[in-house]
Amino acid sequence: MADKYLLKVTSGPSYDPATHQTVQVNTSTSTHITSPICDVNLSVRIQNYHGVPRNSPTTSPYFSHPPHTHDQYSIAFSLLPKKPIPGPSLLFGNDFDHPIRDRLPPGFGTALKIVKWGIDPGLDGDVYSDTPYLYGNALSSIDVLRVGEKADKVEDLEEVLEEGGDGDGEEWRKSHDVPEGADARKKHFLTHGKTEEWEWEEGRVYKADFFNPYLDFNSKFIASSPGVRGNSKGKVLGKEFANTCGEDHLRYVLKDKDTDEVLFVVVFTLLHKEDVEKEEAESGTAAKAEQPDQDGEDRHEGEKNFEPRAEDLD
Repeated sequence: MADKYLLKVTSGPSYDPATHQTVQVNTSTSTHITSPICDVNLSVRIQNYHGVPRNSPTTSPYFSHPPHTHDQYSIAFSLLPKKPIPGPSLLFGNDFDHPIRDRLPPGFGTALKIVKWGIDPGLDGDVYSDTPYLYGNALSSIDVLRVGEKADKVEDLEEVLEEGGDGDGEEWRKSHDVPEGADARKKHFLTHGKTEEWEWEEGRVYKADFFNPYLDFNSKFIASSPGVRGNSKGKVLGKEFANTCGEDHLRYVLKDKDTDEVLFVVVFTLLHKEDVEKEEAESGTAAKAEQPDQDGEDRHEGEKNFEPRAEDLD
């Protein structure tokens, strides 16, 4: 697959592709997203990346750190809400604008019900609808969550995020009885009523990282839900979901379920390598045709060093 396809990652504040920009994968350059709801700095890392821009690094130092040596990708972001968002409202997951039911493995619906009942009661989804979705509450889906301080602007991301808090964000977290460890925090927010005790505060910086060891972006793919990754059974279900169904694009979204407002989307699209090369060749030819004369200046007869060209002679 890798020799036939190239991956492109885009992100923006809405579902509309016209609002998206190309993400600089595996670089220190964050993608800045702004909207009336929030400001976001976003970084995407992908192991063995083959995509556009064509000069992108194939890997990131992120994957050399012990917690991430087996991960295949990471979506990390810093978030500055411009209005308060209730804890139960903020969701993270995957959705599609077309049906995928014909590509789901047999028994997936039953497996999903079991996971939702016994593993992740925060999971919400309908994978058989015309516009399928699979979301988990952000508080129990995000792999690393760090609470920051009040700020006027969104902060840059560290290379590797750790669970916890910065400044008064650490004390704020403790005052809300949120456990220190990531796994304990996820379990905490799967307890009935606990998400209601949390509010994503206006003007406070939050940093988060979502990563996955199963999804191979060098092949046709579909997402494993963040809500079914909590233990071995969930991971197996997610792996089967990812490996069995073929798609040429995959969309992650962070959204407010109560207002249906999107905070950001990240879209992974597999492009045919031949199409990309053809487009590059055509754009290169166009660029050459539009180049100004040498030295970038107009030529005028009578000026010093003027030399006539063939096209000047009739």
